[in-house]
Amino acid sequence: MSRPRLGFLGTGWIGRHRMAAILASGAAEAVGIADPSPEMAAEAAKLAPGAAVVGSLDELLALRPDGVVIATPSALHAEQSIRALQAGAAVFCQKPLGRTAAEARAVVEAARGADRLLAVDLSYRHTEGMRRIREVIGQGGLGHLFAVDLTFHNAYGPDKPWFRDPALSGGGCVMDLGVHLVDLALWVLDFPAVIDVSSALFAGGEPLAGRTDRVEDYAVATLTLATGAVVRLACSWNLHAGRDAVIAAEFQGSAGGAALRNENGSFYDFTAERFRGTARETLASPPDDWGGRAAADWAARLAAGARFDPSTVKLVAVAQVLDRIYGR
Repeated sequence: MSRPRLGFLGTGWIGRHRMAAILASGAAEAVGIADPSPEMAAEAAKLAPGAAVVGSLDELLALRPDGVVIATPSALHAEQSIRALQAGAAVFCQKPLGRTAAEARAVVEAARGADRLLAVDLSYRHTEGMRRIREVIGQGGLGHLFAVDLTFHNAYGPDKPWFRDPALSGGGCVMDLGVHLVDLALWVLDFPAVIDVSSALFAGGEPLAGRTDRVEDYAVATLTLATGAVVRLACSWNLHAGRDAVIAAEFQGSAGGAALRNENGSFYDFTAERFRGTARETLASPPDDWGGRAAADWAARLAAGARFDPSTVKLVAVAQVLDRIYGR
């Protein structure tokens, strides 16, 4: 089995982290690197000294890679993914796949038309804690699931200006953090239909009230599922949280509960527990090197010859919920 040849588009911190995870897995090799910052490209080149450093996606595609890893600003994801797919390359893209459901659907259809493997870096699926919770729920261990509560508060917020530009980002903390929460809720429950969505968005403590010149930095939303379950989510940037981050996914069923929670404000360390009345059982705890697993998994599937994955259409379902949260 030959190793796929990959191009890396966007090599800031997260792009380099995913690149390092893929290369460390041994599943693929780097043949090209492209980033508008010469400094970022040079840092990435240290991970793969034999890779060509080029100036654009076109030059990257001219190297005829088997796949492209995209870690660029959100406004570019859909267009760049489609161009790579139509050129015959598989794609692993940072979230969100598109700023709207229409953009996400266009990428999925491009992957279907090209018969190429597409994946998005919905990395929290790959924490050991979430894997274990999904397994318990899938086996009926919590009985009938009726309530899900999800939280992601980032007390810092993004440090790049484009995140707060609606045209470039497509939205604020919901697009950045809420996408993970919506995906986790639907993924754990095997993507039931969402029959109702209500939400409230705030910017600087004031209701956003339909303004299109700002993005939200605090949001709450409620989803009603066809199963009868209710999902409540909250996310924010720069909240006075008293710690770096508050991240949690809590599930309540007729026969028990389960929760994933970050430890001591960490963005990386999680404990997963299962509850029966007042008793608790630990399902997973740190250390867990999960951050690059989604990327490495995509590379391994590509190396094994995987082509278009029909389950990719579920990415559109997540994007549709985000559209409804935004009132689109």
